[in-house]
Amino acid sequence: MYQMSYAEALEDSSYDRRGQERELFSLVVAQLHAAKEHGNSSSEAAQALKSVHRLWSILIDDLGNPDNALPAELRADLISIGIWCVKQADLIRIGNSDDFQSLIEINELVRDGLS
Repeated sequence: MYQMSYAEALEDSSYDRRGQERELFSLVVAQLHAAKEHGNSSSEAAQALKSVHRLWSILIDDLGNPDNALPAELRADLISIGIWCVKQADLIRIGNSDDFQSLIEINELVRDGLS
């Protein structure tokens, strides 16, 4: 009996990389909503801001890779968005901002663009 490799199964799966990225963005957005509700000094805020930083750090690294298949202009735009998100998360973390809403909206827009 023929057995597919893991890579082949992933290629054939409807649960592709974009779907995984979309789910990660949905998780981060949900965490940001909880953080907004509980405030800057809450454990929810700490977790959400850490997640924003981790998600965007990974994406920025991937987008900066010359082997990334996305068009260069789109990659540059997404890197700029990612840098803004990381900086905004840092401003909230150190108490210089409480603007979770902007982070929520930007991350929702990127998530929705992965459809």
